[in-house]
Amino acid sequence: MSSIAVGGQALFATLPSGEMAAVTAAPSAPTKLFNPSCSCPCLSSGSSSFLVVYSRCRRFRCRSSIDASPLVHADAKNGSPIFQERTAIRLGLPSKGRMAEETLGLLKNCQLSVRQLNPRQYVADIPQLSNLEVWFQRPKDIVRKIVSGDLDLGIVGLDTVSEYGQGNEDLVLVHDELQYGDCRLSIAIPKYGIFENINSLEELGKMPQWTKDRPLRIATGFTYLGPKFVKENGLEHVSFSTADGALEAAPAMGISDAILDLVSSGVTLRENNLKEIEGGTVLQSQAVLVASKKALIQRSGVLEATHEILERFEAHLRATSQFTVTANMRGNSAQEVAERIHSQSSLSGLQGPTVSPVYCKRDGKVTVDYYAIVICVKRKDLYKSVQQIRAVGGSGVLVSNLTYIFEEETPRWCALLSKLGL
Repeated sequence: MSSIAVGGQALFATLPSGEMAAVTAAPSAPTKLFNPSCSCPCLSSGSSSFLVVYSRCRRFRCRSSIDASPLVHADAKNGSPIFQERTAIRLGLPSKGRMAEETLGLLKNCQLSVRQLNPRQYVADIPQLSNLEVWFQRPKDIVRKIVSGDLDLGIVGLDTVSEYGQGNEDLVLVHDELQYGDCRLSIAIPKYGIFENINSLEELGKMPQWTKDRPLRIATGFTYLGPKFVKENGLEHVSFSTADGALEAAPAMGISDAILDLVSSGVTLRENNLKEIEGGTVLQSQAVLVASKKALIQRSGVLEATHEILERFEAHLRATSQFTVTANMRGNSAQEVAERIHSQSSLSGLQGPTVSPVYCKRDGKVTVDYYAIVICVKRKDLYKSVQQIRAVGGSGVLVSNLTYIFEEETPRWCALLSKLGL
């Protein structure tokens, strides 16, 4: 830990991670050097040790002004750092862009809204999850910090996990299909010139133009996945150059022969006269929930928090593909109505229809002429299901959105426990 000394006392320190920290003054240092309005006891003249606290903004703050866990104490006598285990669970979320917006949307839909008091701050919380901190980071930093132990959980694209995790065994996919951020990592080549009739990875690799002295040049930001894919597919005479952003211009500028980049709709490729090729897709990607295996096993509360997040995600995402359909149907018994419902292919529901009597009052007497049916149907099959309900005598069809569908046990939770050996 390096420090800057003022009057013989260290005021600022650089932690091993490279981040700056604020350090309380020794007994002789004036409190108002740090914060004139702060009455925090950690800055009192009677303090016997330095208290080091992460400061993620340019202004240093006292310990009482933030919720982050204490990380380091520095002994007052010799100044040597004493690292302490943090107690808060940390979830990393993307800080900018569409992925960030959709991630916050998913959490909100699962009643896990993120509370960020100041949009300029990088730390927030989720009131429904006790002892959990949300840290807004760049996606690649989320993966790196899970590996280093600075974060416990994170939501990023699978492409980011694969590129920056590089097969690290401590990274565990908790949920691999959060149903947004869909894209693919693909090789794209020009539509013109020597590539005009090249339509597959095999054809690209066999082109006589590529030699040891003149390899196929691929521009990409994926410098781990790219070479790995090329090696696994047996391509020779290929070189990669590192590039970020606007890769589509690289072939036209003569910087590269091909690119390896994320593709969503493919419109940008087409507008720049580029095309994907058969067998050139390195990875299909979408948003995933990833965690540190060590944290799940060793750190108190991480596994329990992960279980709740996973349960909410699973139940909500399952519900988004379904509608609840309610209808009235004439019948002599619940059994008869259920049999008519089961005769239709789209009306089986999750386990089957719920059938209950509808009590009508007629001529002063309560009778049962109708039965109410309740089923779940797939969104894509809604109109077909309504037609089938009508075909078996149903009427008064009501359609409602679902928020959650909880199963007896979440399959992904069982799979996670198996990965952890628990």
